[in-house]
Amino acid sequence: MALLDNDKDILPLSSISELLSAKIRTLKMYEEKGLLPQKNQKIKKLYSINDVKIIAFVHYLANIKKINANGIKYILEMISENMDEQNRNVFLEIVESKLENVSGNEIQDLESF
Repeated sequence: MALLDNDKDILPLSSISELLSAKIRTLKMYEEKGLLPQKNQKIKKLYSINDVKIIAFVHYLANIKKINANGIKYILEMISENMDEQNRNVFLEIVESKLENVSGNEIQDLESF
């Protein structure tokens, strides 16, 4: 049995906003525009570790690269349709490592958003 199941839905948006240093309202806006992984929970939506990687990628595209919602949807659709799960996970790990090295100026831009 694996110690950690990265697909188990355990994190609310409030916790993800703290992890990403993002405003919860920003994440809710992404959710309203259909940019976050779709969840079936009715009362409180929870997200997995793998979902957090996608949410971080969406946040990066929106706030640092200044891509609009339609552009982000297109990018996510291309990733979903053209990559198998293994390649998608490798891609998201690469993105995660790149996000860890975001410059100080870009982080300040994120915080002032």
